[in-house]
Amino acid sequence: MIHRSLIFRVLLLLVFLPGALAMAQEPNIAEGTTLFKNNCASCHNRNMKDDLTGPALGGVEERWADYPQEDLYAWIRNSQALISAGHPRANELFNDWNKSIMNSFTQLTDDQITNILAYIDFQYNFVPEDVVENGGGTGAAAADNSNLFLIIVIGLIGLILVLMRVASKLNIMVKVEQGEELERERTLIDILTSKSMIATVVLVVVVFGGSMMADQAINLGRQQGYQPDQPIKFSHATHAGVNQIDCNYCHDGARRSKHSVIPAANTCMNCHKAIKKGSTYGTAELTKIYASVGFDPKSGTYIDDYENMQVDEIAVLFKSWIESQSDEETAEDKAEQAEEEWDAIVASLTNDRKDDFRGPIEWIRIHNLPDHVYFNHAQHVAVGEVDCENCHGKIEEMEVVEQYSPLSMGWCINCHRKTEVQFDGNEYYKSYENYHKQISSGDRDKVTVEEIGGLECQKCHY
Repeated sequence: MIHRSLIFRVLLLLVFLPGALAMAQEPNIAEGTTLFKNNCASCHNRNMKDDLTGPALGGVEERWADYPQEDLYAWIRNSQALISAGHPRANELFNDWNKSIMNSFTQLTDDQITNILAYIDFQYNFVPEDVVENGGGTGAAAADNSNLFLIIVIGLIGLILVLMRVASKLNIMVKVEQGEELERERTLIDILTSKSMIATVVLVVVVFGGSMMADQAINLGRQQGYQPDQPIKFSHATHAGVNQIDCNYCHDGARRSKHSVIPAANTCMNCHKAIKKGSTYGTAELTKIYASVGFDPKSGTYIDDYENMQVDEIAVLFKSWIESQSDEETAEDKAEQAEEEWDAIVASLTNDRKDDFRGPIEWIRIHNLPDHVYFNHAQHVAVGEVDCENCHGKIEEMEVVEQYSPLSMGWCINCHRKTEVQFDGNEYYKSYENYHKQISSGDRDKVTVEEIGGLECQKCHY
């Protein structure tokens, strides 16, 4: 008798053998993606172009081109061993990155490293069409293979059903030849509604659904590269870059509390009582601030009883202001500009939850940690003296702010592993006298955050 399991194994061999042979010859970017996320993403930026805890990896093979490929593979597996051996490129990198110790990945095979490097090259050089057309976005996006995977799964299910039918027919032929009594032949409906088939489908759904739910839950609120349009086109490149306004002037909570806080409109008004016309958008964006707080830019004073004014009166006041500042030549064009800008002001400052443009501006939150994670800005900014751009990137170059860092648990832990504690002039750390004595005696040359409890779970989790 021909066993179904034997036929099934033969089928699997026929289906997957060509793919396995192909993968042995060419890098597997899909596997490289998974390996990168599991081993590298906590320290290296996924867009491969910007530094993170570790350097940007785009073009890494070219930078190692003067050395055998085996040296790069050895560096990835165990950087410290290559440094100890006196390798010039390894020591150059080690010194350039302040002698930060790279994690070891001795478990990676040559094929796996090849796949990781292929994924890095793909991410570094791939530019999605929608990014080019829209002129926005950051980093590169991997191609979506969901449809291909779905087609493969459906094809495999179809092949399995066909084989089951073939196996059934062959068993009947064998029984006829042996003169055995025949049972009723199972139909396709019988097969699809059998307990084994239903159990298999349920198992697949539970495993796949559970995996997807876990992945989504881990990434909940953490969207590296998230760059929403805000109600007001506030340019950090202009304020923090061109005008060099310190981050802590607007986000003053970062120095004294858990939250960095979004600045209230009165902070904006400290400057924009005098600066009433923007360098890029003219009156279009600044008037949104005036409309939200009730400031008359013509007279330079706040409007009395603003909250009880009729909307039509307010519209007339601000349209008059826009017209007076317009660069249009004719009165008709000035009026049209004022009408368009006023409609945009109302649309930007109102939404489904807020039907009045007066009152606080509802900015869209970008950085969001899970409720069970505790992060204190003051502890990092005031005590640890961590630069804002370590977590938020080069804000002074961003027209529209995006989430620069992954904000993952691994990323935070790795930062604590490498960040040196600054004892000099820091009153907070005077309690660690033992470390002071060890440094003074020469027994120790540095102390990391990890060594003062930075990896304790309760430091970040309630």
